[in-house]
Amino acid sequence: MKNAFRIATLAAAIGLSAPALASMAYVSNEKDNTLSVIDTETNEVVDTIEVGARPRGILLSKDYTKLYICASDDDTVQVLDLATRKIVDTLPSGEDPEQFALHPNNRHLYIANEDDAIVTVVDVETKDVLAQIDVGVEPEGMAVSPDGKWAVNTSETSSMLHWINTETFEIEKNTVVGQRPRHVEFTNDSKIAWASAEIGGTVHIFDVDNIEEIKQIEFQIKGVPQDRVQPVGIELTSDGKYAFVALGPSNHVAVVNAQTYEVLDYLLVGARVWQLDLDKDEKFLYTTNGVSSDVSVIDVEALKVIKSIKVGRFPWGVVIDPTS
Repeated sequence: MKNAFRIATLAAAIGLSAPALASMAYVSNEKDNTLSVIDTETNEVVDTIEVGARPRGILLSKDYTKLYICASDDDTVQVLDLATRKIVDTLPSGEDPEQFALHPNNRHLYIANEDDAIVTVVDVETKDVLAQIDVGVEPEGMAVSPDGKWAVNTSETSSMLHWINTETFEIEKNTVVGQRPRHVEFTNDSKIAWASAEIGGTVHIFDVDNIEEIKQIEFQIKGVPQDRVQPVGIELTSDGKYAFVALGPSNHVAVVNAQTYEVLDYLLVGARVWQLDLDKDEKFLYTTNGVSSDVSVIDVEALKVIKSIKVGRFPWGVVIDPTS
């Protein structure tokens, strides 16, 4: 990829067109202790990287030079250098890190520690633990608003969202949602937050300024038992048109109008869909399907599944590097 960047830069300098560079999708395989690397141009696995035990949450640094990996059973966060695809560092994380979120300052990493019922805040440059914040029972989901004002943690057993002030590292408010909340996603303007409740079978929409719930979405899929409709991951398009919701063991992704909150369609994907991410042009959506150990590729314009990609065992997280 380094050579490709040099070619593109040189071509631009002398006024020639250069071939488009494909994005790389990174998928955490929690049973294989690996990452699968998918070339999004060919939709083929091009590399497999060995990492720590039971990798789950993964995310990119804001400058797209590093990938952070929750190695849950190793009680650590690993740092992968994207240029070399090598693990170059580890960060203190607390016990059983599940998910995490990086502040826009590219330094403060908020980590949910499920076994300890805390959120750990780590400075990724100094490796200092800046705070450990008591939250509800079994914290898992973690998000930071794009404006950097709020960090939100979900506690599964307490069925709450914990709204953390990122300046004081103190909880400003706790809000009750459906059973077993798993994931939070902010809109680009930080005004709206979406939170999934896995066992509740619902998604809860919040006005961030007031920290008040404004809408609750329920899902019903023809022919699928209601107890198998379990919302987990959420992905929002940047134009505010769609929200995509992974519905767990129902094996479907819900397509939601992000303005009216109306459910538009359900797309059949692999078994037990967990997380999802859009490619750099938002033309395709990639979903991790834990039980079938594959990734489904969805054409966003057509709202149609176009391919299934075999990866490692029990894929959990997926992120796409828009600069690769």
